[in-house]
Amino acid sequence: MSAYKLTCFAQSGNAYKPALYFALGGIDWEPVWINFFKGAHKEPAFAVKNDMAQVPVLEHGDLVLSQSAVILDYLVEQEGKFGWETAAEKREIWRWVMWDNYSFTSMFAPFRFFAAFVPEDKRDPGAMKFMEMRMANALKTLDARLAGRDWVALDRPTIADISIAGYCYYGDEVPFDFNDYPNILAWKDRLAALPGFVMPYELMPRG
Repeated sequence: MSAYKLTCFAQSGNAYKPALYFALGGIDWEPVWINFFKGAHKEPAFAVKNDMAQVPVLEHGDLVLSQSAVILDYLVEQEGKFGWETAAEKREIWRWVMWDNYSFTSMFAPFRFFAAFVPEDKRDPGAMKFMEMRMANALKTLDARLAGRDWVALDRPTIADISIAGYCYYGDEVPFDFNDYPNILAWKDRLAALPGFVMPYELMPRG
């Protein structure tokens, strides 16, 4: 039995973040599928694990954690991979993890959800335009950051890269063209070339 259990589903980029950490780190883990699209995350049984009604949830022994950034932080603490060696490195990594949570994933996730899973006649054009604008700004920031460097925060892959990568490997579901951002495209290729890398739909249960 695996020490780590991760409640997840393949369509979730936020769940992909810790799942990718496990894959890249060569760490044994057990995926626990949740039928998110049928509302299983809102049922009382799940609320015992996460009163925020969100995925992912990590179980490690008696410990239960939610929120992908908190889970990644805990995994660095436990496994010592893709983390920091100094306080300055930790601050820089977390600067980019927080940027991802506030400026990148926060726009990428809903933009991709509405574009890929919601019929066009049920989308709010104004909301879509707003998300497209915010997403373009975030992509420009990331592309500029990656100019002349291999990885986002440090000179090696860290949880900053893993966090930002959460929604970047969903193919045609991504509502923009990464070819417009060559530095991001090259970074994606580098990350995908790391030993252990697995695409989200191959790594987590789809149901």
